[in-house]
Parts: sequence; C-alpha cells; structure tokens
Amino acid sequence: METIIPKAIDDYCAAHTTPPVPLLAELETWTHAQVKHPQMLTGHLEGALLAWLVRLTGARRVLEIGTYTGYSALAMAAALPADGELITCDNDPKHAGIAQSYFDRSPHGCKIKLILGPALETIASLPAYTVFDLVFLDADKENYSNYYEAILPRLQPNGLLVVDNVLWSGKVLAPRKKTDKAIVALNDYVRADARVECLMLPVRDGMLLVRKK
Repeated sequence: METIIPKAIDDYCAAHTTPPVPLLAELETWTHAQVKHPQMLTGHLEGALLAWLVRLTGARRVLEIGTYTGYSALAMAAALPADGELITCDNDPKHAGIAQSYFDRSPHGCKIKLILGPALETIASLPAYTVFDLVFLDADKENYSNYYEAILPRLQPNGLLVVDNVLWSGKVLAPRKKTDKAIVALNDYVRADARVECLMLPVRDGMLLVRKK
C-alpha cells in the first residue's frame, strides 16, 4: 500500500496526535515484525480516528468486518462505554488467534466478541433485531459492495459506516485490476445512494464515512 500523502507529513501528524496506549503500541510493533502484510494494520492515526468517531457518535454497539491482528477493535473498544459491545469478524484463524491474545490482555477486551468465519454469513446469522451504531469495514475488497448491502439494514438511522482503503494507493484514478474496479464501484454506488450521505477522507489509504439517513 503506497502512502497517499508524503511520509514526512504522515509522521508529523502522528507526532502531534495523542500516543496510543502501550498495548496498542506493542501490537503495532509486533505485527510489523512478525506478520505478513503488516501494511494492513490500522495503525496509530486511523485507530485514533476510529476511537474519536466512536466517542463522538456515542456508539454503544460496533461491528467490525476484518479483524486482522486486532488493533482497530482494541482502539474502538477503549472508546466504548463500559456496557458497550464490539463484534469483530475475521476468516483467518491465525490472525484471529493473535487478536484474541491481545484482547485478553486489555481491560477493554471484555467488550469484544470475535467471530471466526465468513463475515457475510456471520452478519446473516445475527438475530433480526441486532443493529449497530457504527460499523468499520476493512475486509476483502472485491466483496465490498456485498458487505455494504448486508450492513446497511443493520445500521441504526444516523448510524455511521466507515469503509477503509477506498483510495487503494491511488489506483481508483485509473482502475485496471478486478480489486481496483470493485473499490471504484463501491465508491460510486455509495455516492449515488439516496439512503445515505458520505464523506471521503484521504487518511492513510482513504476512509469513506457513510451516514445512514
């Protein structure tokens, strides 16, 4: 994943953002040293933004699609109230095991429920009354449109969906591969969807904020 803004600017932003708690800093360092594709990690700036969004929206129930090693789930869980709940979905047992080991070490881990398996099946299996205040989507990009349609009925009115990697290292400007085109299709679809309003931000690899009307 290429940097959308100059690295020096990204580093400056990070240096002027409240630092992460030690457990999150450890998880970021460990992931970069031990796990393939560490660029998939949410990281400090994006994790902090997600936590801010949880607090600012007053979210109590959060759904995450794509756990990876658990950074974003931990960041958001820390921003939830004591009785808040975060469900995170992943299809990779190794990543899920790493994430759960860090959840178990966090005072906020009790708010997190990790469900292993295809996320679309997990969402479909939830009771009909299960709705969320905030959803973070950061999973397989070619399924983004399918996730979007599965998520929207589960989102409260005025609820917030945050979609990651919507700039795809700039490839959205000249899409060639299947994944590039899938992201472009999702971005265009959301922009035209009368059920929502959206805001795209050039944070890391692009974040799309979608508010359900």
